[in-house]
Amino acid sequence: MTSLSKGVPLEARHLYRFFHAGDEETFALRGVSLSIERGEMVAIVGPSGSGKSTLLACLAGLDEPDGGVVRIDGERITRRSEAERARVRARGVGVLMQTANLLEHVSILGNVQLAQRVAGRSDPDRARALLADVNLAERADARPSTLSGGEAARAGLAVALANDPSLLLADEPTAELDPTSGSVVLDLLRGSAHSGGAVCVVTHSDRVAEAADRIVRLSDGIVVRG
Repeated sequence: MTSLSKGVPLEARHLYRFFHAGDEETFALRGVSLSIERGEMVAIVGPSGSGKSTLLACLAGLDEPDGGVVRIDGERITRRSEAERARVRARGVGVLMQTANLLEHVSILGNVQLAQRVAGRSDPDRARALLADVNLAERADARPSTLSGGEAARAGLAVALANDPSLLLADEPTAELDPTSGSVVLDLLRGSAHSGGAVCVVTHSDRVAEAADRIVRLSDGIVVRG
């Protein structure tokens, strides 16, 4: 068995995840292994129900696999308390899930700054620069409920990038976005990889997949390519 590397942004080995519904047992992941190097963007593709979103949640420490191990920058995130997993995420992982990662009672700028504070950082200039990067500088004081779908997606990405994470995990980041917003988000994902981060994107978009350095295809919870 290959030993787990030290300091690799993401390394997962033999992940299993199953769910019970009555007497039925459904496997969402069946021994999935994946590693992503610095400067690399990986697209995870596959049909609905293939385990893509479950895999991303396990990689982020938002869900606990039933077997296997995940390490972020060489630190194990599996089999840890939620507080410990949150600490690892805050320090080195940016997460953009399909469900919004924005707090309604805080402005867009406040959401980015809050993400920084959770990680023990405070960099107002960086927070405003991120909003400019996602074309939301003029909406810094807006609340999430006042944003369009494209604006909310871009604001969520700014939050995910708030601490210059070594690993960025995104679930369908361009879904339902207009071409202009989709291009902005895709450019930022590629930019994160070009600056030395590792990027993992779950997507149904051919455009996003084609922009990745590597494509990992899942089918029925198993890696069939990549």
